[in-house]
Amino acid sequence: MTFISLQYAQFLLVTFAAYWLIPLRWWRLSIVLMASLIFYSSLQVWYIPLLLIATVFNYGLAMAIGEPLDWRIANEAWNRRRLLQLWIGIWLNVLLLLSFKYIPFFLSSIGTLLNLPVALDGADWVKTHVVAPLGLSFFCFECIAYLIDVYRGAPAATSLLNFAAYKLFFPKLISGPITRYHNFINQLKTLEFPTPDRLAEGLWAIAFGAVKKGLLADNLGIYVDLSFTNLQRAGSEDLWLATFAYGLQLYLDFSAYVDIARGTSILLGWYLPPNFDFPYFSTSIADFWRRWHMTLGDWLRNYLYFPLGGSRVGLWRTCLNLFTVMLIAGIWHGAAWGFIVWGALHGLALAVHRLTDTVSKKLRIEFLWENPIGALIGWLLTQAMVFGSWIFFRLPDLKDSGWAISHLWGHTADVQFANKVYTEALGLERVQLSCMLGALAVAMLANYALSRGLKLELNWPMKLVLIPLCLYAVWVLAPEGGLPYIYFDF
Repeated sequence: MTFISLQYAQFLLVTFAAYWLIPLRWWRLSIVLMASLIFYSSLQVWYIPLLLIATVFNYGLAMAIGEPLDWRIANEAWNRRRLLQLWIGIWLNVLLLLSFKYIPFFLSSIGTLLNLPVALDGADWVKTHVVAPLGLSFFCFECIAYLIDVYRGAPAATSLLNFAAYKLFFPKLISGPITRYHNFINQLKTLEFPTPDRLAEGLWAIAFGAVKKGLLADNLGIYVDLSFTNLQRAGSEDLWLATFAYGLQLYLDFSAYVDIARGTSILLGWYLPPNFDFPYFSTSIADFWRRWHMTLGDWLRNYLYFPLGGSRVGLWRTCLNLFTVMLIAGIWHGAAWGFIVWGALHGLALAVHRLTDTVSKKLRIEFLWENPIGALIGWLLTQAMVFGSWIFFRLPDLKDSGWAISHLWGHTADVQFANKVYTEALGLERVQLSCMLGALAVAMLANYALSRGLKLELNWPMKLVLIPLCLYAVWVLAPEGGLPYIYFDF
């Protein structure tokens, strides 16, 4: 069962009716929990016991960490015990993540470095026989955040039902957005049936997300896959187009998932935090990370960057902290050297931005970046870095990404490539595809100008009119079968 399917529509309708049928909080949380287990079971039923065990473990450990000070125990001993429990929880969640996602990477790296065929064979066996649980990275990050919050003084959950409903809440379970327990569960106090405008908002978010995924991201994905799986045949122009198309696909695909997740939550009376704020219109790399995957950025700041000292430890140490955090972000995204390089490039870019910003302020020349020309230059540099680094994200094998980068200039495409990709698969010429990608970028710019510049938004009656049209268009025009969500792999 995926978000864009008739099965999900039926599932959501039944869940919505059962959820609001009886005005009891425990009933609604029970419905959420049962619906979440059914939803996940439709994808990977064999991992349900693992998720339940991990949920109960983190719930119990947080209860222990959050126990009040016992007057019979010295304060220092009490703090040591809580700190030990916190580290046990953090490392067990990290080990759970490592055991499923990174063992093949470790074995293959060691096997290649030390020329150990046994390690390489082990890596191949694990890749073939072990599939990581969907949403494991998001699941573990939320657990770590919850344990740290409790250690810092937030109250631990006193109801396993509350905590399990939060942890397994099906709209956000697989690909976020990353949500804090206390922000989520406090909404129970004001939970009520959505008003007509909120119902329209929820349905519109689902329909808009379906359009972004089914009509835009999946069609872009067909071209991106054809280009990057035929690297040796693609020319420099094709690689540039595919890189730009992948950047758009990734944004549309992931933001579409979040739109549908947030829309579903609105129908059930919950609020999930936004994850994107027009990131491709950022004029600096720091601004980009305030707008891209916002809940991950918030997690990295609160649970890695600030504990490392943040910006309070001097300029060079701040730059090192930025680099370290983004390196970890790269590792979190996937077990391959390409993701590590991607994280390192973003860490380096953030460090350079911090140095440039500091020097500009000392020399009092920051006005150079605040005028329209400076903002345009900043935007061009930022997007060149972002889209260029997407190559490592899409091609995490360094042999493939290195080949792509080395052939971005002066390489002619194989004659058969244009026929197979553009003419036969897409039914378009390269120029036509370029114009379509440009038109999509212009449409995104217009949306940005209307919503951020002019503060214009469709009213809810108009949204209700457009919702069935959007869903019908997706049903008729989306590629048959669709493509899996990109962030399911993370």
